[in-house]
Amino acid sequence: MFDIGFWELIFLFGLGLVILGPERLPRLAAQLGNWAGQARRMARSLTSQIRDELDIDLRRPFNPLDSTQRTDSKRPGNKPDKPAWQTSAGLRPGATPAESTSSDEPPPTPGPGDSDEPDPHVKP
Repeated sequence: MFDIGFWELIFLFGLGLVILGPERLPRLAAQLGNWAGQARRMARSLTSQIRDELDIDLRRPFNPLDSTQRTDSKRPGNKPDKPAWQTSAGLRPGATPAESTSSDEPPPTPGPGDSDEPDPHVKP
């Protein structure tokens, strides 16, 4: 990991023994060992939590409409009492809904000869 060989490790141990002394060096080594153990436990916990979350998501088949249907059905008051075309909620006070003037047939579409304006492409 750090690419430290045996002789470099012996040199660092000897340097620590000279600087810290024989009383404080074992306590420092124990403290460093505890910190390294805590770091390993935290990293292991994080990776296991991520792995668990990914496993839960990967076990369920992906359906983009499924999540929206679940959240919409859980919201209170999401189902209207009447269809939108039967309500007058959006009308101003005193306004009446427009009456239906449509018949079963659609309005006629103008054909090529139905307009009153002359065709600009035809010379008189």
